[in-house]
Amino acid sequence: MNDENEHLSKTLVFTLSVIIDSDAEKRQRIALAYQEAELLVAAIPLDNGDARPRIEACFKRVDRYKAAGDVACAGWMLKAVEERVNEQNLPGWRKLRKVIDQASKLLPLATPTRH
Repeated sequence: MNDENEHLSKTLVFTLSVIIDSDAEKRQRIALAYQEAELLVAAIPLDNGDARPRIEACFKRVDRYKAAGDVACAGWMLKAVEERVNEQNLPGWRKLRKVIDQASKLLPLATPTRH
């Protein structure tokens, strides 16, 4: 496994643990953040197929929510990882995609989307 895959896998495990350990109210908050992230990234064009501008926009929110101790950071993190995986140029990206789909199914309002 390359370093980026390992980092993304660890990030997904962390994000899943936040979702799983959250009560219904917190999961709702994470789901709303995920939906906000979907709206934001939809408004940011890819840079010659590169999702970096979208990912960076999500990470700005991740940092803000994480610093405040807000579980909404998990919704933004999930979307950032999803955008990277959607580029489909990582070894094993399909496995990561399945984990992302499962994580999003744990959220009350979020539905998995494919780009």
